[in-house]
Amino acid sequence: MVGQGVLRECLRDDGVEGVLAVGRSSTGRTHPKLREWIRKDLFDFGAGAELQAYDACFFCLGVSSAGMSEADYTRLTYDLTLGWAHALARINPAMTFVYVSGAGTGGKAMWAQVKGRTEDALLALFPSAYMVRLSALRAMHGEVSKTRWTRIAYAVFRPLLPLVRAIAPGAVISTEQLGRAMIRAARQGAPKRVLETRDLRALGAP
Repeated sequence: MVGQGVLRECLRDDGVEGVLAVGRSSTGRTHPKLREWIRKDLFDFGAGAELQAYDACFFCLGVSSAGMSEADYTRLTYDLTLGWAHALARINPAMTFVYVSGAGTGGKAMWAQVKGRTEDALLALFPSAYMVRLSALRAMHGEVSKTRWTRIAYAVFRPLLPLVRAIAPGAVISTEQLGRAMIRAARQGAPKRVLETRDLRALGAP
């Protein structure tokens, strides 16, 4: 969902010259600014000409820790992210790296500890890195999660989003706001390197 929403905003932004979407399958979109690089094995970090000339990475990949061991979750969260981060840093150490993390990162839960270590490593690797601690995301243009249980959860709780926004307005962000916030962080920087949903809403305001 995050990647779909951010991609849409990148393609709509006149200041974005080109986008390379890296993933295991096609985005299903066509656009003059969009190129796709399909990687069946995302742990193959070999990169060369494909990643040249890009000045920002929006790392939107993530998995739920539900039912996973710490070792498996670490592999798909820390190891995968840092593998690509080091590959990109070798190509362009001045690149801006925007990592989609989660609200509660750094807490006592297993996933929060793993995410915290991932954030710390990225902040140490890139002088220009921003951690996006996302909480509740409101899909604006049909963005759909590829994870079955997430699709079910959104279908069940979607009617409650207006209530959540009323009770805790800083907890919900739209895919449009999130995309704009990430682009602006890459383009002009942000007041903090760790951005909670309230910070993202302000950065992504129209």
